[in-house]
Amino acid sequence: MRYTRLAIPNPNDLVFGRSLHPVDCGFGLSIGNGRVFPEVNFTLPAMSLDDSTRAEMLRQYGEMAEAMIERALALQAPGLVLELELLPPQTERVEWGAELTALLSDALRKAHDSHGLPGALRTTVIDLRHSTKRPRMRDGRGWETTLASFERCAAAGAHIMSIESEGGKEVGDEALLAGDVAGMAFALGVLGYRDMAWLWDRFVAVCESTSRDGARVVPGGDSACAFGNTAMQLAGQRMLPHVFAAVVRAMTGPRSLVAFEHGVVGPSKDCAYENVYLKAITGCPISMEGKAAACAHFSPVGNVAAACCDLWSNESVQNVRLLSGSAPAVFTEVLTYDCRLMNEALECRQELCLRDLMVGSDAYCSPQALVLSPESAIAIAEAIVSEENGYRRTVAAGRKGLEIIRVAVAEGKMTLSAVEARWLDRIDAAFAALPDNEGDLIDRMTPIYGHLFDPASYGL
Repeated sequence: MRYTRLAIPNPNDLVFGRSLHPVDCGFGLSIGNGRVFPEVNFTLPAMSLDDSTRAEMLRQYGEMAEAMIERALALQAPGLVLELELLPPQTERVEWGAELTALLSDALRKAHDSHGLPGALRTTVIDLRHSTKRPRMRDGRGWETTLASFERCAAAGAHIMSIESEGGKEVGDEALLAGDVAGMAFALGVLGYRDMAWLWDRFVAVCESTSRDGARVVPGGDSACAFGNTAMQLAGQRMLPHVFAAVVRAMTGPRSLVAFEHGVVGPSKDCAYENVYLKAITGCPISMEGKAAACAHFSPVGNVAAACCDLWSNESVQNVRLLSGSAPAVFTEVLTYDCRLMNEALECRQELCLRDLMVGSDAYCSPQALVLSPESAIAIAEAIVSEENGYRRTVAAGRKGLEIIRVAVAEGKMTLSAVEARWLDRIDAAFAALPDNEGDLIDRMTPIYGHLFDPASYGL
């Protein structure tokens, strides 16, 4: 399957809580069908994970589930999604991931049976394939364990399965630090694009062969976190220009779209800010994170990220005690109140007013926020579907993102520092110097980055 046109071509139709293809999953939950639901992401406090702490690990996850569900019920949340983002040891020990998945799924089932709370569990496994230099992506222990964890968690009770895959990261990390546009086009549009297709063919097959309560496990999608969010954090630390991070964000769209072209139906991952492009292209529901993700990282996109979300998330919060209660319960409340406001706007048919206020409050404060506005999302999505292969799609998305920033600066809507402004010309020149043909890019990049990646791992 290849998307060649937008499912949502009008920016006024790109709004929170409504998607063209709602996803029914879990215990009576319908995502993207007129309501926004909180998706709470939670994790352990700093502690060692080994056989001696397994019982404590299970106790803490049970405690977190109880606290989050109790808060959702107290606030009369219309539904609740819990996301179990496995830590590396919980993916490596596949039985641990499955055990935690079963524990959380059972807690949601009890809340539904006893109180009628609609709910679903997303389990996200870690990509273990980058444990060695020149990582082996299609065989070896890292891949085999990642796949086994995905299979076991799907069978243990997850309703939505995801991963933050890292195909091309070995090149992307170097290219980011060098501010290398060609290197990012190679990492995302050639290596990452190929890996996503290979990976999600296998993961979708797992989901299709695994049913929960009479329905198949939903393939929820991926995130270019290793690229776009890394760029965002480096920019926040003044190690990269914000305009470069914004262009990289646009360039992540085609890579994450591959999952949908290979069977994913969403809701895609909360940390995939490129989801705004994917919703415009596919019409599928998405999860997003913004201001409440400050518990895990800072960002310049706290409000605009909510513009077209169907699940509203917080990234990952540790199970620590705050004055009011446990941090996961606190963030359940924060997200639920945000969702209440969005759902009230939907009920009153004022969703465009609220959406535009959220967008307007962020969009011209940072180029990284600007490329996530509904209008920008539609323009970048159109650039993506106008091209045929991963490389050309990636370049087209980046160029459109750059153009959007340039127009905002020229119209006086956005002010950039002298350094940031110079980077606009530098990025523009880098795009102009790229070859038209993917094969020529591969020939050009291999001498520079060939020591970092294994061609056979990407079918090259």
